[in-house]
Parts: sequence; structure tokens; C-alpha cells
Amino acid sequence: MKKDLLKLMDLSREDITKILNVGDQMKYNQKHKLTHNYLEGKSLAMIFEKNSTRTRVSFETGMYQLGGHALFLSGRESQIGRGEPIEDTARVLSRYCDGIMIRTYEQAEVEELAKFATIPVINGLTDFAHPCQVLADLMTVRERMTRLAGLNLCFIGDGNNMANSLIVGGLKCGMNVSVACPKGYEPDQKVLDYAKTVTDASFRLACNPLEAAEDADVIITDVWASMGQEDEAQKRRIAFQGYQINEALMKKAHASAMVQHCLPAHRGEEISAEVFEAHADEIFEEAENRLHAQKAVMYLLMGD
Repeated sequence: MKKDLLKLMDLSREDITKILNVGDQMKYNQKHKLTHNYLEGKSLAMIFEKNSTRTRVSFETGMYQLGGHALFLSGRESQIGRGEPIEDTARVLSRYCDGIMIRTYEQAEVEELAKFATIPVINGLTDFAHPCQVLADLMTVRERMTRLAGLNLCFIGDGNNMANSLIVGGLKCGMNVSVACPKGYEPDQKVLDYAKTVTDASFRLACNPLEAAEDADVIITDVWASMGQEDEAQKRRIAFQGYQINEALMKKAHASAMVQHCLPAHRGEEISAEVFEAHADEIFEEAENRLHAQKAVMYLLMGD
């Protein structure tokens, strides 16, 4: 694997498979109470410029279970939130810690942090990419479906960081990916350009959610207005009418289709309450797998 996890575009299919395999082992170890303190004596600096529940708890708990220690640094309380250059933060933390996880807005900030850090940097979320979440999604799908290659993955909603990472991660694993977004809310052009280069799996961008969901094995969605887009919420509710995972849309998918949601979920908006509850076990397994997939990432990047 590479030194950092900045976006899935940087990884090969073999890299992703290795993370998923190690994640499976981490989950087995945890469930069977087997000691796996592979990062004993090591520290992870966690920089949060965006709020979080799952990211903070899963990384902090994961470091503890691996025998290490996690330090929470909020944008308001650290010097990075008061104008210290990102390159200086990278150099300082590299002398104190063994890894950095950052959850922020700009992808460029994560890339700059990694450029100057001499320790691994993990992208906990940016507006462009959400690699840790999608690794957990892929882990969950593989657990339930026993494979990834050849499956049909469908994303309904905003062409945001989740859509970007699902397209890349799905295609890299040999999944056929279809995405339905309203006009003007498409995935990042760099991701669409990447999709054109893939030859062993198909990609389709549609405006019609029912068309995108046809024969899907996995259907995934996210909130219509992400963090930092609160002032657009009403405008987006109008634009995204019809882009909901509901019983009518599920009828277009295979009868055994899974549903995934990175949470938090707004029932009645991007997903109906009925569909959410019918697939709650899959969705919360996905949430749990953030812990195991991220432990795999930390071990592979920070372990001896």
C-alpha cells in the first residue's frame, strides 16, 4: 500500500482487497476477543474541521483496540484553526505522532498535509472523497454477497464525496456502477473522466433514478444537503424530489438487493422510513464496519 490514504483513486484493486481482507480479520479478532494490539505505543492525531459521530468514535475506539492512543484536535481549539499553515502542522505532528487522520472540507488541504508530513495521513472525509466510508461499504457488500466483481452498484442522490468514492471504489473492484443525480448535481469531472478509462466494468450516469436502479444488487444513498450546505437545504429538497430510495424504486432492483446509507439518515427525504427499517441491519452493519475497515487502514499504514 501507499504511505497515505487520501482517495481511492490512489489505490489499486489489490490494495483495496488487502484492506478488506485485513478488515475481515480485525472484525474476527474483535468478535472472538483475540488480542490484536498491533499499534501498541503509537498515537494518531485526529484533526476535525467538520463535526462527526461515526468518524471520531470509530477511529478513537479503533486505536484503543489496536493498543494505541488517539488525540482529538478540533479546528476551533488547534492552531490549524487559527491560521497556522498546514505544512507547519504537518511537520509538528510528524514529530509527535505516528499518523494523522483529518476530516475537513478541501481535498487540497489533505493532499498538502500529506505532502509535508513524514507520517501516514488518512482522509476521514473531504468534500471530494470519503474513502474510509466506502471501504466499509465494500466490506459490508462483500460480507453479504460474498463477492464484489460483477455486482451492480447503484447510487441515488447528490454527486458528492460519497458518489465520487463509490464510483471509483466500485469500478476498481469490478462492480458495474450506475448513478442517478439531478442535473447540476453530478459527480466530480475527474471521477467521470476516470470512469471512462475502466474497461472491465461499466459505468452509467442517469437522471432517472428508476432507470439507474434497474437490476441493482446494491442501492446506496446519502443526505441531499451535506455539512456546509445547510443554507441550500430548501433548494436541494426541491431539486431532489423523486431521488428517494423507496418501495417503488426497490422493485426495479433484484429482490435480494441490499441498501446502504452512510448516515445520518433523513427518513422521508433520501430514503423512506419503510425501506430504511427493512434494511436497518445492513445499514448498521455498514456503520460498524467503519471500525474494522479503519483499523485495517491504520494497521497497514502505521504498523511495523
